[in-house]
Amino acid sequence: MKICDLHTHSNCSDGTLTPAEVVKLAKESGLSAVALTDHNTSKGLKEFTEAGKKEGIITVPGCEFSTGYNGTELHIVGLFFPEETWVEIEDYVELMHFAKKNSNEKLIAALNRAGYEITYDEVAATTDADEFNRAHVARVMLAKGYVSSVNEAFKNILAEDKGLYVPPKRLSAISTIRFIKSYGGTAILAHPFLNLSYEELLVFIPEAKAAGLDAIETRYSTFDEETTRKAIYLTELFGIKQSGGSDFHGATKPDISIGKGRGNLEVPFEFYENLKP
Repeated sequence: MKICDLHTHSNCSDGTLTPAEVVKLAKESGLSAVALTDHNTSKGLKEFTEAGKKEGIITVPGCEFSTGYNGTELHIVGLFFPEETWVEIEDYVELMHFAKKNSNEKLIAALNRAGYEITYDEVAATTDADEFNRAHVARVMLAKGYVSSVNEAFKNILAEDKGLYVPPKRLSAISTIRFIKSYGGTAILAHPFLNLSYEELLVFIPEAKAAGLDAIETRYSTFDEETTRKAIYLTELFGIKQSGGSDFHGATKPDISIGKGRGNLEVPFEFYENLKP
């Protein structure tokens, strides 16, 4: 069976491979199609799509937007952005980058007050992204011996409830769905159930569908069979499509393999075919 992966990241956000390396690995892993969905940027898409032509694999230009809905962070994936719209993505997220920079400065200052000797510049130097995020901070903390793993940094220091990290103001989830649709993209709710309960999804999905939501991810690296079944039921209940992906980040998430997740992920190629505008 042909398979695909419609949710991956490169070093243009918080992954560790270049966009071209993501494509090469996808082909080596037996995928027929792969999407690049870096956080809040389109800057890796040119390299990504050119690598796809070279490697002979279908590449899907995308972006994963960090958004908010009723005080909860939601990630909305946009796929199939035409090349002429990639610059519009950068314009759309520009104000959010300013907010993220301010959030990062506050986090570094808070870490310094807590006794962690980390500078803004050394974290920024670890990524080609416009702004770093907590994954980059965690990797610097790991390199300096403050933690034994990236997960430990998130759990014990960088989580919102630990008081050091102040999240930036986020884009509206509903407005972001409308933005994706206005530029010819396919709008998908990434990893449902990670931030919303089943009951909350029953409220969100109809509102999101009215704004243009096309699909939710029913196949995801951390989903068990029951979660996948619930997600599929929601697509049937509301008449939307299915998507799926590994959320591959390279060494940032070493337990997640492209196309395979934790070993039990399989995203049918027909998802790509059904979602294509």
